[in-house]
Amino acid sequence: MKKIFVSLFAIAVILFSVEAQQPEMTPDQKLRTAEAVIERFYVEDVNSDTLVTEAIKAMLKALDPHSAYSSPEETKEFTEPLDGKFSGIGIQFNMLEDTVYVIQTISGGPSEKVGIMPGDRIVSANDTVIAGKKMLNTAVMKVLRGPKGSTVKLGVKRGDEMIDFNVVRDDIPLYSVDETFMADPTTGYIRITRFAEDTPREVHEAIAKLRKQGMKKLILDLSDNGGGYLGAAFEIAQEFLPKGAPVVSTAGRATPPQSFVTEEQGSFLDGELVIITNQFSASASEILAGAIQDNDRGLIVGRRTFGKGLVQRPFPFPDGSMIRLTVSRYFTPSGRCIQKHYDKGHGEDYQLEVLNRYKAGELWHSDSIPRPDSLRYETLHNKRPVYGGGGIIPDVFVPADTSYYSTYYRDLVAKGYINRTTINYVDAHRAELLAKYPDDNVFQKNFVLPQELVDDLIKRGNEGGVEYNEEMWLRSKPLIEAILKGLVARDLYENASYFKHLTPISKEYNAAMELISDPVRYQRLLKGEN
Repeated sequence: MKKIFVSLFAIAVILFSVEAQQPEMTPDQKLRTAEAVIERFYVEDVNSDTLVTEAIKAMLKALDPHSAYSSPEETKEFTEPLDGKFSGIGIQFNMLEDTVYVIQTISGGPSEKVGIMPGDRIVSANDTVIAGKKMLNTAVMKVLRGPKGSTVKLGVKRGDEMIDFNVVRDDIPLYSVDETFMADPTTGYIRITRFAEDTPREVHEAIAKLRKQGMKKLILDLSDNGGGYLGAAFEIAQEFLPKGAPVVSTAGRATPPQSFVTEEQGSFLDGELVIITNQFSASASEILAGAIQDNDRGLIVGRRTFGKGLVQRPFPFPDGSMIRLTVSRYFTPSGRCIQKHYDKGHGEDYQLEVLNRYKAGELWHSDSIPRPDSLRYETLHNKRPVYGGGGIIPDVFVPADTSYYSTYYRDLVAKGYINRTTINYVDAHRAELLAKYPDDNVFQKNFVLPQELVDDLIKRGNEGGVEYNEEMWLRSKPLIEAILKGLVARDLYENASYFKHLTPISKEYNAAMELISDPVRYQRLLKGEN
């Protein structure tokens, strides 16, 4: 035993003495030596790839909260929504009783071309049985998606009939403009969920569509929008600003400073503009909101945004993995950096910052928002005060709305009863609903929620352990009914139809409508007058 210990000790001494002969070991040499020691002497076999991956993650964790490493699979999932498309069969689906239920086929997509219809149930894909397996949505998507041009054989149940479809996968667009409609005869509404490669084109087309319908004023909804490409935010800002207006600037230690200034006249320079934000609006959302606010082009309604003022640059590896490294900070046109405070190596605390706002009462009281004099700036034209150091502070504060919340509502949603009840209702009444409400506009004006649907929801909840509570039902009734109507509309028409029924009960939406409909108040706030 003593001889074995001496032998191992001698090997370790030799290994380190080679490095010790040099005057000083560089960090790179030290890291390589540590890896060699672990691979050679650790008590069990070591996977070199795992070792290197974990080392990279640990290094990035010691930096800021947004620098990160992603595996090849994670990189693909991360970039697909921003690239604006993926290859698949072109359906929207829900899980109903462990079966994939087709809600809608994407117009012109592979499934529509072969005759798959809303209401169909996908039982199998190639040799993989889907029905009855309690698969997660992500697992189902992995089975249905695949390389462009590849074929998947689907076993589909339509009523009592089984039909086989051979579907050739193709590129499926991912849309980032979730909703576009006229809120009143002169006010348009556009909701953006992400800033992807195609988002500027979608926004431009949405503006053109609304202007043909008589739009003179616009509400741009960025609530819950976590951001995306900086370039997309810049191009969208150009829609609302004159040529030569500053949008954003960036600066970092190893990257040269850059200033982004509009290169052409925007398509919507006149008319009131209101942007809705909340505590989950981040990154590119904040770039756009900051550019509009600092240029005095429009007003922000809602709550203080997330506070992400750091720019990540992707560094891909040949295996498909990637480092997203923070390389610079960005600054709004007034010069403010809206990145909120963080301590290096404490990413967990950083992610809890929004929860801390909740505990401090900021989501309900604007007086709780920090406005330090040291971070006070002014807008470019009207010299209104704006602040850096943590998100974009709205011009009109709207407290978070919990008036419709109840544990009864929470459990109905969490256990999937609202979704399942709606799917069953539409499946049973699709033909008569479409005959009575041939399009979304007719539906929105005339559809009355049937008591049959409400009773079925309550019954399903009781049977599944979500016991009916009249007090909680009455509290959550407006929200539940709006969701039920939205889900029926989405199943019948398109995904965007859902939001038309949710916006009327949104405090942020109603506050934006009140502001944009009051030109005197709008101009007073834009000039910085109380």
